[in-house]
Amino acid sequence: MTDFSKLLNPQQCAAATAGDGPLLVLAAAGTGKTRTLVHRVSYLIESSVPAERIMLLTFTNRAAREMRERAEAVAGDAVSAIWSGTFHSICARLLRRYGTAIGYQPGFQILDEEDQKKLIGEIIKSSVADPKAFPKKELVAKMISEAANERKPVAFVASRWMTKTAGVDPEAVATIAEKYAVRKLELGAMDFDDLLVNGLKLLKTKDSVRELLQEHFLHVLVDEYQDTNALQAEFTDILAARHRNIMAVGDDFQCIYTWRGALIENIMDFPKRWDGCRIIKLERNYRSVPGVLDVANVVMKDAPNQFEKTLKPARSGSGERPWRYEVFDSRSQAGEILRIVREKLALGYRYGDIAVLYRSHFQSIDVQMTLARMKVPFRITSGVGVFEQIHVKDVLAYLRLVTNPGDELSFLRFIRLFPGVGEKSSKNCWEKLGRRFDSSRREDRDALHGMLGAKAKPLWPVMSRCLEAAADHLAEGEIGEIVEDFCDLFYEDRLRDEWEDQEAEDRLADIKELAAQIAGSENGLEGFLHDVALLTNLDVKRNDSSPDRVTLSTVHQAKGMEWPVVLVPWLSDGLFPSAKAAEEGRMDEERRLFYVAVTRAKDSLYMFSPQIRKSADGGMFPVEPSPFVKEIPPELASIRRVASAPQAYQASLRYGNRGGFGQRGASPYSSPSPSYRTTWRR
Repeated sequence: MTDFSKLLNPQQCAAATAGDGPLLVLAAAGTGKTRTLVHRVSYLIESSVPAERIMLLTFTNRAAREMRERAEAVAGDAVSAIWSGTFHSICARLLRRYGTAIGYQPGFQILDEEDQKKLIGEIIKSSVADPKAFPKKELVAKMISEAANERKPVAFVASRWMTKTAGVDPEAVATIAEKYAVRKLELGAMDFDDLLVNGLKLLKTKDSVRELLQEHFLHVLVDEYQDTNALQAEFTDILAARHRNIMAVGDDFQCIYTWRGALIENIMDFPKRWDGCRIIKLERNYRSVPGVLDVANVVMKDAPNQFEKTLKPARSGSGERPWRYEVFDSRSQAGEILRIVREKLALGYRYGDIAVLYRSHFQSIDVQMTLARMKVPFRITSGVGVFEQIHVKDVLAYLRLVTNPGDELSFLRFIRLFPGVGEKSSKNCWEKLGRRFDSSRREDRDALHGMLGAKAKPLWPVMSRCLEAAADHLAEGEIGEIVEDFCDLFYEDRLRDEWEDQEAEDRLADIKELAAQIAGSENGLEGFLHDVALLTNLDVKRNDSSPDRVTLSTVHQAKGMEWPVVLVPWLSDGLFPSAKAAEEGRMDEERRLFYVAVTRAKDSLYMFSPQIRKSADGGMFPVEPSPFVKEIPPELASIRRVASAPQAYQASLRYGNRGGFGQRGASPYSSPSPSYRTTWRR
């Protein structure tokens, strides 16, 4: 038998070679979780456990494939017989075999996301008097999914998602969900959520199937257990109930997906649900230099509701101490990020060794523009840059139309924002206007008003005033206020009609940051639009084809990844942690999110705290560093201050500004932020 003590550290070995009974493995960041699971599978097979009686549940197909390949390298071809896959794929496999017990044939169809939305869209069109006034099919699909995973009525979830602006009866959404369920049965189909729901239903309602499967599976192993939802936790609890050989591997410190159904209670209460449960902690970190781990440990030291763990470095030497940068604003922050990227390249790192991780997508705007201008190749893990997002493109089309009456594409995009205006009618309007629309001329605005249909006409008077004001703002150089008016008077209502609250808020945050960028642009609105055009049409295409690129990613998307160099911008109060999370009492999860960001770094960690945020009208207001950054003792991080306040900022403190969307007339200033010379301190 393999001597696992020579392959694993003592804690990993204890987990991999544990005897029978429930086991919770608390695998802190970078401590060899996958390695431990792989060797657990190998140990069980070498202990004469038939491979086909082992189930290994993961959250991604990539993880399942990686573990199977690595286990085969250790234990040979016998591993190929284990039941390994995602929760959805395992449930699908069981339902193919036993689904007739609950009314499904083995050949049932699995609807992908596009199939699901198409089916829901068809039902909405055939069931609702005015489909365009109803929530979009994508939103209805999300509500149905959320209800399934939380095991709550669709009407309850819909009432939580609906905004005052939307004005849709949640019962109407529930009716669409009922018709969708009926239609799936008629087609003999399931969507992804049905796989979990019906997999659990099979175990709970069919005694013979449940007992057969409970007897068959001798060991159930679950990866990333902190990410399980209520359905997944109950599924594994039932499956492992007879032999009680369940091994849950996860890290409560990395539970950051509660917004999509993950329940931290699943991992915290695991020992209570499983009497006699052993707990093994993996704390030896193989990823990061000691300085990064010191910061990570401080971040989680006093966090409530946790299994206490301390990361211990396996790497020799002290390594580079993390950096705290105090910068003036987003532009100086982006400039420092660019400088550090170039510095790391000079030291022998590649672009692909560097990642910029942020709390929210809009926080990357200045970084994207700066890297693109300087021809630094980068990739965005979401696949969509800020300027390629629908809502940002809508606003940019409006701005282009305001500045260029002959911009046909921008006019067509703008006019289609109104209800009842489609591709054909928008082109007809453009032709009737003589292929030119000067939004500053009342004659042009009145002419367009006369061409609109009954659904769009009531909205035009407000938009006409907005366009009239835009001409005045342009004349006065009040560029950011053009965007602010557009959102306040028209576009915000549209966003809230089409998206649930959080999604609408995130999109508004993107637009606010866009307005602030425009207001602070040195080359004015036309210069800004020119830069964006170059970014979207040339630089992004070039970056997409480059194999070696800096990674730009939200922290959520970066979980499970690692880079030698990690830079975290906008560690400012109200941004990371987000203001909404603080208001809703979700600071614990924001803390865990920061921990995840810190522990992605292998060699170097840079944390940035701008002192100033810009508002849509070009004004500025001070912001405090993130409370998480404030908790880091001075001796654990090298501090660099690059924060000389320009005279324009001092002037804004004297005269105030309008504050931003929804804050007209408010001045956010109380006292000037201190000016710093650039200083170094070790």
